[in-house]
Amino acid sequence: MAKKTAKPVIRIENIVATVTLHQELDLNYISREIPGVSYQPEEFPGLILRLQNPRLTALIFGSGKMVVTGAKSVNQLIRGFKRILRMLARHGIVIRQKPSVHIQNIVASANLGVEVDLEKAAELLENSMYEPEQFPGLIYRMTDPNVVLLIFSSGKMVITGAKSEENVKRAVEKIYKTLQELGCVRTPPSEYTSF
Repeated sequence: MAKKTAKPVIRIENIVATVTLHQELDLNYISREIPGVSYQPEEFPGLILRLQNPRLTALIFGSGKMVVTGAKSVNQLIRGFKRILRMLARHGIVIRQKPSVHIQNIVASANLGVEVDLEKAAELLENSMYEPEQFPGLIYRMTDPNVVLLIFSSGKMVITGAKSEENVKRAVEKIYKTLQELGCVRTPPSEYTSF
């Protein structure tokens, strides 16, 4: 049986982006013309547009600002946003200026493939907090890239605050290397023991 190699596995869970269309929108008109949107201004000032492919949700405001969430990659985010623009154009809403798109937050999960000694890591890592009686993971604030990592003893982690997919990858590789150098990781026991 091949030995399990400890190579981090990363998965983007959600990308949140803000979009500025540089023009006002008539949300009443959009809600009447585009099927499947939800607009209840007495409860929420924005219109909710859900796409199935790619699976995204856009909150659209009369100011021409949008919040797009649910993408699993930047390519999926762009593809979905372009689909929203085409949908608006089909209903006579022409966006006159190039929209500004800014990624606000990428949330990702990772599995380092090793177990982590959180007590030791908390002692050796600056900008970390570990209070197991309140939360089972170590909270580590990385400054380059500027992200927050929730690290669990299983080697699984959540990364939040990244502004690019590259930053997620860099953060995971950096913490993995740092934890190895500090002697805070161990290979999990094999499912099979030899006799």
